[in-house]
Amino acid sequence: MVAVICLFQLLLVAQVQAQFGPGTQWTKDGYGYMNAENGEIVQLDARDKTKRTVLVGKALLTPQGQSAPIEVRRFAFSDDGQKVLIHTNTKKVWRYDTRGDYWVADLKANSLKQLGKGRPASSLMFAKFSPDGTRVAYVSEHNIYVEDLASSAIKPLTTDGTVSMINGTFDWVYEEELDCRDGFRWSPNGQSIAYWQLDAGKTKNYLMLNTTDQLYPFTIPVEYPVVGEDPSRCRVGVVPAQGGATTWMKVPGDAVQNYIPRMEWAANSTELIIQQLNRRQNESKLMLCTASTGDAKTIYSEADKAWIDAKAEAIGWDWIDGGKSFVWLSEKDGWRHIYSLTRSGQQKLLTKGDYDVISMQLVDEKNGVIYFTASPENATQTYLYKVALKGGKAERVTTKELAGSNSYDISPNGKLALHTFSNAATFPVADVVSLPEHKRLSGGEASARAQSVKLPKVEFFQVKTADGVTLDGWMVKPSNFDPAKKYPIVFYVYGEPASQTVTDRFGTGLNRLYQGSMADDGYIYASLENRGAPAPRGREFRKAIYHNIGKLNIRDQAMGAKEVLKNSFVDTSRVAVWGWSGGGSSTLSLLFQYPQIYKTGISIAAVDNQLNYDNIYQERYMGLLPEDKHYFVENSPLNYAKNLRGNLLLVHGTGDDNVHYNNAEQMINELVKHNKTFQLMAYPNRSHSISEGEGTSRHLANTYTKFLKENCPPGAR
Repeated sequence: MVAVICLFQLLLVAQVQAQFGPGTQWTKDGYGYMNAENGEIVQLDARDKTKRTVLVGKALLTPQGQSAPIEVRRFAFSDDGQKVLIHTNTKKVWRYDTRGDYWVADLKANSLKQLGKGRPASSLMFAKFSPDGTRVAYVSEHNIYVEDLASSAIKPLTTDGTVSMINGTFDWVYEEELDCRDGFRWSPNGQSIAYWQLDAGKTKNYLMLNTTDQLYPFTIPVEYPVVGEDPSRCRVGVVPAQGGATTWMKVPGDAVQNYIPRMEWAANSTELIIQQLNRRQNESKLMLCTASTGDAKTIYSEADKAWIDAKAEAIGWDWIDGGKSFVWLSEKDGWRHIYSLTRSGQQKLLTKGDYDVISMQLVDEKNGVIYFTASPENATQTYLYKVALKGGKAERVTTKELAGSNSYDISPNGKLALHTFSNAATFPVADVVSLPEHKRLSGGEASARAQSVKLPKVEFFQVKTADGVTLDGWMVKPSNFDPAKKYPIVFYVYGEPASQTVTDRFGTGLNRLYQGSMADDGYIYASLENRGAPAPRGREFRKAIYHNIGKLNIRDQAMGAKEVLKNSFVDTSRVAVWGWSGGGSSTLSLLFQYPQIYKTGISIAAVDNQLNYDNIYQERYMGLLPEDKHYFVENSPLNYAKNLRGNLLLVHGTGDDNVHYNNAEQMINELVKHNKTFQLMAYPNRSHSISEGEGTSRHLANTYTKFLKENCPPGAR
């Protein structure tokens, strides 16, 4: 499920590309990296960015017969550094622009050549050099091809690809909920390609109705398995890179009732390592598969009474000890920790303590350390830590003065990192730091774009609810705050396992939908982090929400709000709540279940009926049909619509392929049935982000602001 993207995330959107692109292109020595800027590909010294070398200039990037260079959307170098694979003319596939054209620039021959001759424009996906740099493999129209760079000969490795038979990439729900996009891998020796195949032939289409782009309406089908519908059949195969028959891995279990979210070559060219999740997603198995025969052997398994998350990184497996072992994250002791696992399944805990590893950053085997992010003392913040590869006590690397949120892109040699720091009172600052001493080598200036934003004064706090649960929160008070007066309060909520709202970083406390300044106008703006949010507060905090989306998270929010409303400066007659996606669902549930607290709600792109949402997300947190159906029904906002007493604005895009517009229409029917008045704003053909079309964002902000001011008037009383 997609949460609202905060301004800080928008500023760091380049980091998102690593989900399906090559990521940072570091030099062999680990002290420099390549970047696309001003129509060229350059090499920068991370320690001194004034040292800039043009590797691929505009002349080489200009195709023969054309006057302008191709636009470099993303790129990747061959292992020998002599060729560059360039992605351009890209088009979106649901969330990201993974389709496009690919060109190869040969630095030695000073030539530029387009790949995929005869294939449709902007149809190539996930192109990758072979290990020796002589060939490129890519996906086009759900088939995998290998192209020889010397002869331009193209060899199809699969031929059965169709709209529903998907080779080398994924269907909508695998992409959305398991972060799977790039669906094939070269073997280390370049002789074979391992790939996923999904058969979505039995997946029903949700038909979105376009009523504006033509005189007669037409439908847009989206393959979308809702709760209770079977997933696509999934299997993994290995095919010779020169063409031939695919050897399918003999993964035990039903290929429909189990997921394969992660697969890689197992540090050699003869075996694959696969993670399998059962349909309920509470059992994870790691298997080694023999590429030549398909034989599969389970080496490690784990179960949880709630759910198990798939391997965090969609691409890559962290092997150590010459491929004899790898590192793995698990929550089995109640905290997310790093373990080492051997090929036979022997395990060793490497991090120990009552804290969560947020994410692994680098396994630096040469120096015997693992870098990871964590925040043992404050779940709203993020810091870099290191631990010995053999295990032991973790040591904080981020310096003390950098209190807030820190992100890192560490060079392969482990000697330096591209580092970004911010907190709620500080604009994002990007610099290069040496490791492990964390000394700044270059950078450190806030961006001009960030400096143009007026930061609110955010106060972080904690409340203990009547249930004994401690919740983190933040609050922005009115600009001319007078504690003797009473002010309206607006709560921002998400509430589901896909996102946090209470984080100490730039963007917290800002409301992009409000026109003007909430603080200047006299609003208190606040947010609380309920159980079930992905905060680093331990397994029990995160997974208490199992079977309870729409119940436990809603009670936490309401009980937390009760504590906030005890402040004498809060006007309890003017309490509003708003959210987007899962936050829209939470808004409705709060307004309906606790009308004595919340008087006004703005719900955007909400899941009004949990049975409408996709199977992977909703079943992960709520269970399976038919035995668990009552959890979905009883905890959906739709079940409580009859209780509406306050002011409600429903907002939804009719072209939302994620949370479909039928959610809004079912809610409309239920509210009409119970004679509940409300306001509705439907945006024709807009997606989940409600961002397409001229004037859309401005109109949404206008609508939001006007409704809030009319129904929860600003200012002190």
